[in-house]
Amino acid sequence: MTAPKILVLAGSTREGSLNRKLARVAADTLQKLNAEFTHLDLRDFPMPIYDGDLELSHGVPERARALKAALRNHDALVIASPEYNGSFSALLKNAIDWASRPEAPGEKPAEVFRGKTALILSASPGPGAGRRGLRHLRELLQMIGVIVVEEELGVAKAFDGFTAEGALVRPEEASRLQNLLSRLAGRVPAAA
Repeated sequence: MTAPKILVLAGSTREGSLNRKLARVAADTLQKLNAEFTHLDLRDFPMPIYDGDLELSHGVPERARALKAALRNHDALVIASPEYNGSFSALLKNAIDWASRPEAPGEKPAEVFRGKTALILSASPGPGAGRRGLRHLRELLQMIGVIVVEEELGVAKAFDGFTAEGALVRPEEASRLQNLLSRLAGRVPAAA
C-alpha cells in the first residue's frame, strides 16, 4: 500500500487567519514527516457563489475545475476550518459545492470526494476550539462520501496558541497534531 497524497487547505483566505496558520503548521509537520502533500490556498481559487442557473449557462467555473483537479490528484485532505456562527465558512462550503458538481458525462455528483479520507482541524479565539463548526463540516463531508478521521484537533484561545514564527505554542496540541498527521500519512500504524 502506497502512502497517500494529502491536500492541505484552510477554510479562510484572511491574511491573519488562525486557520491559515493551523494549515501552515499541518503542512510544515507533513514536510517533516516526508509525506507527499500539497498546501493549497483557496485564495488562488476564487469562484462565484454556487448558482444552478450560472452553472447551466456557463458550466463549472475554471477555478472550480482546477480545484477539482487538485482533489482528484490527492487521496486525503487536511482541512483547517474556522467557525462562523457555529458552523464552517461560506468560502469552504462554496468551494465544496462547486467541486461536487459533475462535469463529464457519467460523472456523479460529489464523485471527486468519494472514498477520500479527511482530518479536520480548527483554531478559534474562543474556548470551544471551533468544534461546533467541525461537527457541521464532518456531517457534510460524510454525506458526500468522505471518510472523516474520528479524532480532530481544536485549538482553543488560539490568539495565544501560536508563536511569532507560526508554530503551535502548547506542546500537547503540537504532539497531537503530529500524531494525527503521522497516522494519516501512513508513517505510523493506527492506534488499536
